Amino acid sequence: MERDAQRLGRALVVIVDDRLAQGELEDSTGPLVTELLEEANFIVDGVVVVRADTVEIRNALNTAVIGGVDLVITVGATGVSPRDVTPDATAGVLDRPVPGIAEALRSSGLAAGAVDAGISRGLVGISGSTLVVNLAGSRSAVRDGMATLSALVPHVIDQLSGLDEA
Repeated sequence: MERDAQRLGRALVVIVDDRLAQGELEDSTGPLVTELLEEANFIVDGVVVVRADTVEIRNALNTAVIGGVDLVITVGATGVSPRDVTPDATAGVLDRPVPGIAEALRSSGLAAGAVDAGISRGLVGISGSTLVVNLAGSRSAVRDGMATLSALVPHVIDQLSGLDEA
């Protein structure tokens, strides 16, 4: 059995940025991720903006998982500064890590010149039947990360939904 080629599933975008959450900036990354997900045949349920706060991030992720989305992409707060807590929050909701995808994102990001992707502590893993991916916050890291994910995510979602019984 194969997944409908017209639709890979539902996705949610979580932007982690204190300034955006406080209304000090306009979000340019959320629309970019949404566009790239829609080009990859996802239905995007929405973009949620949260502060770089472990509880807020974890709540957004848990809400997405409970809501049954197939994919959650977080953007931002994956580096090494004290406010970069997205990986820490994500670790608390993952049932199983998928380290190979996280390493592929770091490697391809660094090769593409997205330094923040190369030093990202971002995680990728499964929570329930949802794939959770942390991307670094720069537009170049997002573009490269989404390109890297395009070949991997459909396979993971098929496995999680039981469509790929390899």
